[in-house]
Amino acid sequence: MLNAVMLEQTVKIVSNERDTDLYFRLVVRAPQIALLVQPGQFAHIRIPPLRDALLRRPFSVYQVNGETFSILYKTVGKGTEVLSRMSPGDELSAIGPLGHGFTVPQRGGETPLLVAGGYGMAAMYLLAQRSPQKGIVFVGGRRRLDILCEKEFQAIGWDVRVATEDGSHGEKGLVTQPLLAEIRNPTRCDGATARRESEIRNYKLFACGPTPMLKAVCKIAVEFNVPAEISADEHMCCGVGVCLTCVIPVKACDGWEYQRTCTEGPVFDSRNVLWEVPG
Repeated sequence: MLNAVMLEQTVKIVSNERDTDLYFRLVVRAPQIALLVQPGQFAHIRIPPLRDALLRRPFSVYQVNGETFSILYKTVGKGTEVLSRMSPGDELSAIGPLGHGFTVPQRGGETPLLVAGGYGMAAMYLLAQRSPQKGIVFVGGRRRLDILCEKEFQAIGWDVRVATEDGSHGEKGLVTQPLLAEIRNPTRCDGATARRESEIRNYKLFACGPTPMLKAVCKIAVEFNVPAEISADEHMCCGVGVCLTCVIPVKACDGWEYQRTCTEGPVFDSRNVLWEVPG
């Protein structure tokens, strides 16, 4: 079943600027799509200069500002390399908003813990911005240049904790290390005093990033009995549920079934995801 509301629109580039190293921030004017976007949803974009490319490319919506929305992307192939050379005024074709997004935290509810790897941060900002309940953002990468949006999250009042594998910024190691430290020894978001015992497990995890990181977050969620939502990072071709190339196994009432990350996802309840197909 496709999204109840999605649009195909020719959008104009407002800005397309380098963020760090291979990462870029693209802002497009798309009034109809921008109005509908929910945290965790994505846009499927066709790059007109790639005349021989039939497939669109999926990008998480990073920010929405009036009639515009923005994405963060990394130049990893021909498509994103061509995209990085496009200029304000150039046109793209976008379908969106697509997918099932995150559940926005409620004021006075669980403290949200956002966990992101690399440009997985792109899927998290809108969630943090629209959440009335502030929390902690755990961001990880191989090196300092892979850490994105740190200042933006701090500017909206979130506690940001960084881990890099080479130790060039924040804690040295994987992003799950500071996450585990918080869950095992919770502190208030301002780092002041310890929470009351009744508040210690009052967390909810939200994660987006590489599959090994998502698996680790799900394991932590199970170990500490913490609810979690993850955005599955699967290759997509059509983006609208037709081609079935992005399916993942999930629990079902009669055992398990495949669900499409582009329509039933990309966000799933971690308790329902099966990381291996049952034998």
